[in-house]
Amino acid sequence: MALAEVAEPAGADAACMAGARAADAVIVGKANLHELALGGTGVNQWFGTPVNPLDPGLLPGGSSSGSAVAVAEGSADIGYGTDTGGSVRIPAACCGLVGLKTTFGRISLDGVWPLAPSLDTVGPIAADVAGVTAGMALLEPGFAVAVGPAARIGRLRPLPDKTDPRVDAAVDAALRATGLEVVELGQVEWEQALRQTYVLTTAEAAVVDAELMARPDGISDQVRTLLEFGAAVTGDQQDAIRVYQRGWKAMFAQFLGRVDVIALPTLGFFPPPLAEAEQHDFPQLTAPVNLSGLPALALPVSSEHRLPASVQLIGPANGEDLLLATGALLEAAAAS
Repeated sequence: MALAEVAEPAGADAACMAGARAADAVIVGKANLHELALGGTGVNQWFGTPVNPLDPGLLPGGSSSGSAVAVAEGSADIGYGTDTGGSVRIPAACCGLVGLKTTFGRISLDGVWPLAPSLDTVGPIAADVAGVTAGMALLEPGFAVAVGPAARIGRLRPLPDKTDPRVDAAVDAALRATGLEVVELGQVEWEQALRQTYVLTTAEAAVVDAELMARPDGISDQVRTLLEFGAAVTGDQQDAIRVYQRGWKAMFAQFLGRVDVIALPTLGFFPPPLAEAEQHDFPQLTAPVNLSGLPALALPVSSEHRLPASVQLIGPANGEDLLLATGALLEAAAAS
């Protein structure tokens, strides 16, 4: 609400929309989202929470909740969102869709409202891999899927005690169905990386939204608390996170020297009821991927639950073509 009170019409499109304009894509609307894009539930107390088409009693995921809901209900073929800690992948997972977090720096952020500029990315959401591929081609004209999928997939199990066994089982079954070689990668310090990502995100967001924070009202208590936490982060703390980030990136580089892509769940749980918005850590399996800067694809897979689970594929830098080729194989295997 604080932003809506001071916002003015943009003088020009964000640079990332140039491809869509050149292709005469039909813009069907402006989507709602989690307040200031700072949250994974999709709840918005000011403008209403987008209704999850899979079940109106469940959270739609965020922050790009409106984009995902518009696609899931058939109002749009492709939705776009920013992904700083999972904001494209999480709502895709909650709404049974495919969502792509692009490589950091690949898609221009010029003209895009920032959250944490060193982690922000722009990516498409669609009903299937073909739709996300089309969405990627609008962001980057000339984009094409790789000729073939990954040959070797590394299976990561970062938070086994916080992941519903049915989610892990669904991911494993989907990978087996492809016939690809799957390699267990072992445990990593995921929770430490998650904490570092959260601190960096809120610190940068506090700078971006400083003028809005100075207003006495118009920001929800939940979002204001996060921004105030970020405002207290020191420069030395941020410098230490940058050092940690280099090691985190090196770890993924080592993994991707052994395998072509890495697989893990997008969410460790199924979309929870609206009343449980504050009881779940939605970005816990997605945010550390942003710290790596690597691209990641969220894809629905069938499960023993009444709702689909979501597998997350992480690829090498600028490996979106390989991720989508591999995602297409997963999709075809599930359909057969």
